[in-house]
Amino acid sequence: MTGFLFELSFLLAAPVWLLMIFAPAWGPTARIAGSPLTVVPVLIVYLALAVPVFPELWSAVSSPDLDTFRELTALPDGAGAVWAQVIAWDLLIGQWMYREGRRLEISALLMGPLLVLTILLSPFGFLCFLGVRAVRERRAGPGPLSGGPVPGQARR
Repeated sequence: MTGFLFELSFLLAAPVWLLMIFAPAWGPTARIAGSPLTVVPVLIVYLALAVPVFPELWSAVSSPDLDTFRELTALPDGAGAVWAQVIAWDLLIGQWMYREGRRLEISALLMGPLLVLTILLSPFGFLCFLGVRAVRERRAGPGPLSGGPVPGQARR
């Protein structure tokens, strides 16, 4: 059962990733990617894996050290729970990246590979996206999110 849940956690997230990568301009994609509820099915899988190892999980997070975490991930349900949590948070990061990319009008040809990199190695993908985002915002000039004037508001 643990192996099935392990695989299911990614399979539940995959449709959202596929929409953001292959159908970024399709109307429903923005609505789906704008909802944090997309991770709820993955978090249900997380709970199914985490509840049986809750004492070990609690020990690993309440007094973190490498050996305690290693003991948690040595358990099939423990490793599966950590995996499902990573899948859920990576999906949330990917959704934010997708929305920011759309807001900043970053090409889908650039966003697609960044999202794939985020699926595979989220810290690398996220850092690359933050670099692209910074360059894009600098080229776009001051705006509401960069501390500049808000359109339609007079300067003081």
